[in-house]
Amino acid sequence: MTEEQILEALAGVMDPELGRSLVELGMVRDVQVKGAQVRFTLALTAAACPPKEQIVAEAKVAVLALDGVEEVEVDLTEMTAEERQRIGLGREEQVGVAEPFNHIRHVVAVMSGKGGVGKSLVSALLAVALRREGQQVGVLDADITGPSIPKMFFPTLQRPQAGPIGILPVQTREGIKVMSINLLLPSEDEAVIWRGPLISSAIKQFWGNVLWRDLDWLVVDLPPGTSDAALTVMQALPLSGVVLVSSPQQLAEMVVRKAARMAQAMQVAMLGLVENMSYFVCPESGRTYDIFGRGHGEEMARRLGVPFLGSLPLDSRISELCDAGNIEAYPSEVFAAIGRRLLETAPAPRLSPMRPQ
Repeated sequence: MTEEQILEALAGVMDPELGRSLVELGMVRDVQVKGAQVRFTLALTAAACPPKEQIVAEAKVAVLALDGVEEVEVDLTEMTAEERQRIGLGREEQVGVAEPFNHIRHVVAVMSGKGGVGKSLVSALLAVALRREGQQVGVLDADITGPSIPKMFFPTLQRPQAGPIGILPVQTREGIKVMSINLLLPSEDEAVIWRGPLISSAIKQFWGNVLWRDLDWLVVDLPPGTSDAALTVMQALPLSGVVLVSSPQQLAEMVVRKAARMAQAMQVAMLGLVENMSYFVCPESGRTYDIFGRGHGEEMARRLGVPFLGSLPLDSRISELCDAGNIEAYPSEVFAAIGRRLLETAPAPRLSPMRPQ
């Protein structure tokens, strides 16, 4: 078995969107043959392109049809901007196919330097609170490698549909529009093993190639840390600002300060801070307990110079509703007040430094 034979077989596999073969498009890279095993890389035109699974499956079938091939492994990467330009896709870095049809008044990112403090929960409850105020709301799950937003909103796995212009987000029972990588995977526990450039590209596509249409608010759930995903959102999206999430532990406070420093460095407004898991109310006695120690949310917000938006309790009902895909049923008065406050104070969207003026 030779590399030439494998390329000849793959020349018959077409990209269904472009109508040209994978070999002609220059998508096939690094062909390796070891006995009956074949491994190669496919450079996709975009990390989250809808026909990705179809292309990989057809490529495997084509190579497995060759005599002597028993196993095929396909690695995925993404074309560079220059490579896309060579095949006629040069404008996608500037404007997504759906972006001219989207009208989004406010984009708010929920972030924290630390994992496990409840960013996804805050994102979901913020979206619910804004929706209850009569706003048109969407949630963009930018936590590509650890997405949890779909699990909170949907009892069963939903699938986005391809529209005439871009991908259509899935809608919850209350009408919140949601896009997450987990909605595109074969199963919800499928691992996304991508490097930074692929993650950044997926976030950009969720912004520009998803047909959000008219939204008052788009809530962006960021992963932990201050690297690729957060940087992409702050550079490429017209943010109104960020909401910081912390928990009572001093370790969480230290790491959240890093996220605040990043927002300041990127000249993104900090709309406020939410302290999660702040206290526990005993259902039998009604007494309040500080499970993780006394909260420092208000003090931390004051030190950062941002509004303190509120504290969330440790509540078993939240876990039950999230596990059931029914977070919209949670009656959170705390978040009702937070939603109203953002409606009153959120600034106009900042123009993204990455967009053409």
